[in-house]
Amino acid sequence: MAQFIFAYHGGKKPDTPEDGAKVMAAWKSWMASMGDALIVPGAPVGLSKTVSHGGIADDGGTNPLAGYSVVEAADISAASDMAKGCPMVVDGDGSVEVAEILEM
Repeated sequence: MAQFIFAYHGGKKPDTPEDGAKVMAAWKSWMASMGDALIVPGAPVGLSKTVSHGGIADDGGTNPLAGYSVVEAADISAASDMAKGCPMVVDGDGSVEVAEILEM
């Protein structure tokens, strides 16, 4: 089976510790639902810089990365179906970019 990276974009910081606990519970539930297909749970990421030929920008670009995971699936369609359950997608707070990790 192929491996796919989930690149998370968007989302927001919970307003209260109670909201944070709900968000964490939703992420844990979704990740558990993927079972052995979840190869690398990944992590959220901090503020980023965008490095290009023109220099270094501090803003993380137009759609900054919020985190990542790696899953295993039969194809990109199956991986995309898994991504539909992401709490950021379900809540409408963000999106998941799905891309196959190519063997070199």
